[in-house]
Amino acid sequence: MRSSPRTLHWALHRLGLNRLLLHMFLLVVATLTAAPYFWALSTSLKQRRDVFTAVPQWFPPSPTLQNYVDLFAMAPFGLFLINSILVVSGILVVQLITAPLAAYVFSRMRFPGSGFLFALFLIQMMMPIHAVVVPNYLTMNTLGLLDTRVAMMLPFWASGYAVFLLRQAFRQVPRDFEDAALIDGCSGLRFLWNVLIPLAKPTVIAFSLISVVTHWNDFLWPLIVTDTPGVRTLTIGLAMFVQQESGADWPVLMAGTIFVTMPLLILFLAFQRKFIESFMFAGLKG
Repeated sequence: MRSSPRTLHWALHRLGLNRLLLHMFLLVVATLTAAPYFWALSTSLKQRRDVFTAVPQWFPPSPTLQNYVDLFAMAPFGLFLINSILVVSGILVVQLITAPLAAYVFSRMRFPGSGFLFALFLIQMMMPIHAVVVPNYLTMNTLGLLDTRVAMMLPFWASGYAVFLLRQAFRQVPRDFEDAALIDGCSGLRFLWNVLIPLAKPTVIAFSLISVVTHWNDFLWPLIVTDTPGVRTLTIGLAMFVQQESGADWPVLMAGTIFVTMPLLILFLAFQRKFIESFMFAGLKG
């Protein structure tokens, strides 16, 4: 039974209307989500007298970068930025070494207790960070690492979440590839580096973004193990700065907020396609 041109036209019209409504809804959600950040950015460019006005001003009448200059003059945010980069990079680099090795073992090898060990990794994913704060702190104290950048990095060098994601990605690669590589004289580590990791690149990028965002925004653990400004990260520095200012200078406080969050926004916008692809193509395979 053929559809009449009128019926087909009505169906296409309804499909277009539904798509239009969906885009309008997403536009509203995006606007509501971005509005607070845009307001913070606008405030960071305002002069102090322009913050509290009878009519809210979304755009600064006299834009100025002086608030950012004052921010760096009032607190060592440059040092905080370097510390954040060092801590986040140090965590990620070690994770990208340990996680693929563990994921390769759990996905391609079978040995007594492998299931139990992998279950321990899954338990680590389910365990809240607050449950291990005290043991981690006592360990750092025993090692004499308190108030150092290493203390902020060491507990996160092994990531159960990374092992889980990469294991699932590696399991999708047919074992025939590995058998052919072994016949050609390719070792396990070489197969991991030249075959598995390139095929799991979207998953690696997605986890890297998650790791960077998580540890860039981490507040509790750096606050516990650091005492001096020389090793504090941006989140701790911003919190201390807000406490010091007591909310008196809103343009400078918003400048600090934008300075802390802008790198993550740029990073996500640069890699958002890879981030989405990781969940579309990496998949989960038992």
